[in-house]
Amino acid sequence: MHAWAVLRVFQMDLALTGVPDRVFLRSCFHKLLLNFTWWVNRKDVTGRNIFAGGFLGLDNIAIFDRSHPLPTGGTIDQSDGTAWMAMFTLNLLRIALELALEDRAYEPLATKFFEHFLYIAQAMTHAGGIGLWDEQDQFYYDVLRLPEGSVIPLRVRSVVGLIPLFAVEVIGRRAISELPEFRERMQFMLLNRPDLASLISRWTEEGEGERHLLSLLRGHRVKRLLRRMLDEAEFLSPYGVRALSKAHEDHPYVLEHGGARFSIGYEPGEGSTAAFGGNSNWRGPVWMPVNILLIDSLREFHRYYGEDFRVECPTGSGSHCSREEVADMLNHRLTGLFLRGADGRRPMHGDDELSQTDPHFRDNILFHEYFHGDTGRGLGASHQTGWTGCVALLLSPENSPWRQFNAGLPGVRPRPAPAPQATAAPQDTAAGR
Repeated sequence: MHAWAVLRVFQMDLALTGVPDRVFLRSCFHKLLLNFTWWVNRKDVTGRNIFAGGFLGLDNIAIFDRSHPLPTGGTIDQSDGTAWMAMFTLNLLRIALELALEDRAYEPLATKFFEHFLYIAQAMTHAGGIGLWDEQDQFYYDVLRLPEGSVIPLRVRSVVGLIPLFAVEVIGRRAISELPEFRERMQFMLLNRPDLASLISRWTEEGEGERHLLSLLRGHRVKRLLRRMLDEAEFLSPYGVRALSKAHEDHPYVLEHGGARFSIGYEPGEGSTAAFGGNSNWRGPVWMPVNILLIDSLREFHRYYGEDFRVECPTGSGSHCSREEVADMLNHRLTGLFLRGADGRRPMHGDDELSQTDPHFRDNILFHEYFHGDTGRGLGASHQTGWTGCVALLLSPENSPWRQFNAGLPGVRPRPAPAPQATAAPQDTAAGR
């Protein structure tokens, strides 16, 4: 997440000021390289570009506690851990390209991250004879590797299978045309490793605004994932995307092995077990940070595909939307958690009448850790301003830096020149303010 946050802060600041703060970007990049190296050396234990980092903050989302040795023995190929690393790799690639436009010493690093991204894409598709993409269900799953060598896809439909959507970056033509070493290496991989080049989205084809797309997902898989994500009988709730499909309410996932039985079902509110720490629940509620990243990724895809790429939204409705419109729909549902509806009530306050109606309390907005997957009631810790406070970004106007940060992407539009230094008394200009 650090690399994504650094990149977005840099882009929003650039959209706001017109001046790229590469000192900030360079300082953060050097620290992120250390973090990336740690992940590669410590969490890819088999050297297959499949990453397993424990529960990765998603607590009880899996059928097993991934922070401890598995009761079945063996290991888990984590769809989310590997997709997070693909996202991390693309973010670092994007930062390296930005820095290379001013200092070519960063160009080899951009090439390194481009190639590493291709190898992660290959691992997710072909790891150990079975990839993380399940053709039967058209979804990404964790894969359990047992000690005797057998493999079992863990067919739990959760946000673990949606996280590959996060691994997407749009690169402007300028980054391709002005960096010859990077361009030549891309061409080399296209000509000499078509097996790798075919795994990721259309990075060789220009889309809207002369942009190139780097993504784990080709269009077919994006549509299949969005079909499930936008299904109100599965992930799509009135208040955002659930952490676990509602389909598991009537059909829990069950795994029987060695005389033991493991199961996971849809729990839209507080968790029903003290396992995994017992203080949070990823088996059905809506979590703001995941939804923020889904919205961000959908807008990134839209910058490449434009209005032509449309999906049914909600699934089964007969209405088709661009990815930008899907992002707007999710934006509306998430902000609806905090806004009064036609009945004058805020969903986040649930059935707390004091908070709903008392004039001394009804406007005190709490930033709950997560929200009930069916009713929107706020749950968990009520002071999670670190991530639920990100709703402020969703409430920001269309011309805010958050919504317009793509102004800072190379090749999207010319950067405004820095304002000249004042030689007289300061003017009360928009730039000055």
